[in-house]
Amino acid sequence: MSGNDGNNAERAVVMTPPRQVARRAARPRIAALLSPDRFAATVNPRLDLLHTYPFEKLRELTHGVRPPEGLAPISLGIGEPRHPTPPFIRQALIDHLDGLAVYPATLGTPELRRACADWAGRRYGIALDPQTQVLPVNGSREALFAIAQTVVDAARGEATVVCPNPFYQIYEGAALLAGARTHFAAVDPARNFAVDWDGVPESVWRRTQLVYVCSPGNPTGAVMPLDEWARLFELSDRHGFVIASDECYSEIWFGDAAPLGGLEAAARLDRGDFRRLVMFTSLSKRSNVPGLRSGFVAGDAQLLAAFARYRTYHGSAMGPAVQAASVAAWSDEAHVAANRALYREKFAAVLPILRPVMDVRLPDAGFYLWAPTPGDDAAFARGLLEKYNVTVLPGSYLAREQDGVNPGRGRVRMALVAPVDECVEAAQRIAAYCAEQPDHR
Repeated sequence: MSGNDGNNAERAVVMTPPRQVARRAARPRIAALLSPDRFAATVNPRLDLLHTYPFEKLRELTHGVRPPEGLAPISLGIGEPRHPTPPFIRQALIDHLDGLAVYPATLGTPELRRACADWAGRRYGIALDPQTQVLPVNGSREALFAIAQTVVDAARGEATVVCPNPFYQIYEGAALLAGARTHFAAVDPARNFAVDWDGVPESVWRRTQLVYVCSPGNPTGAVMPLDEWARLFELSDRHGFVIASDECYSEIWFGDAAPLGGLEAAARLDRGDFRRLVMFTSLSKRSNVPGLRSGFVAGDAQLLAAFARYRTYHGSAMGPAVQAASVAAWSDEAHVAANRALYREKFAAVLPILRPVMDVRLPDAGFYLWAPTPGDDAAFARGLLEKYNVTVLPGSYLAREQDGVNPGRGRVRMALVAPVDECVEAAQRIAAYCAEQPDHR
């Protein structure tokens, strides 16, 4: 540095205004305050336990895929009902928009609780007290999550939640964020995808606080028979765990008899107090209103009192207009029968197309086909989209590896939610793709 440069630098320091010097000195402190590391400690570390959600994994799997431009996209990936919402439900919502001006109560209106109890009475032949044994919820999804936060005591060592495998991913997330560990009970294809409750070790049952049941099952469509319920109730009596029965697919079935429900099973087995049992149901699939976010929970009055207390703080009251539309929906069965007929029509049309190339069968209930794939399920899903522009969900994304086995591997879930003609077109494309595979049956 020349002498002049040195003098200039000295003058620059001497002549810098005090306020500017203060700002410069503050910059490292501001940078430290804005550092991501500073905020990491304020986030619940249990969030890091959550697995990537299946549909995010599907997006990653299919990133960069360019389907043929000449084939319209058909999605069988997401289980979102696509039948029209019945006009009378829409009208009931519109007629009660004045309810937007008031805060709703967590317990819901007496009219809604009575409509839910009456529906359960007609459907399952059970008597529910609408004041103590019914609680409206904003769809079964949020309630299935919230029940774990209500019943799990993470302070008890190795608190465990048992889930079927494959399973609805909310069960796992709810358990992990409640501070519990999970154990997965695999379904058995040889027994109509019945959950192998007897395969759960006694050491696991001893620390289990909550068991999620899904009947009809997602993705298998299997319905739990009475003897399986008896076995689960026996285990609950022995170990004291709560049973959360997810029954949101209960109104889409294909046989002569409606699927057995958990509360119905309890009543048949002289457990009319529904001890340690809560049932979750929803209007989304039954009434084609997934955007309404409406369902209810019913069962053990003592558990529901605790659940209502939790929900008061959680802030999950249902809006008055939604409650009024829900009363209308629960009070009508004609639209449910019409909806069921549409699904029966789709399965009747699709199965004959797929059976020559895939080992598919009519499920007990629900709107999914749980189909074996020739080869890897993720590769099958990506190839099908790339070649024929049909989206399906890899089965391994819906399950967890337990004892070295992922029971979803080698299968895909197909949601027959699109109109009949789209489902038929999708089945034809899937059949063509299967026929092209070197190891198809």
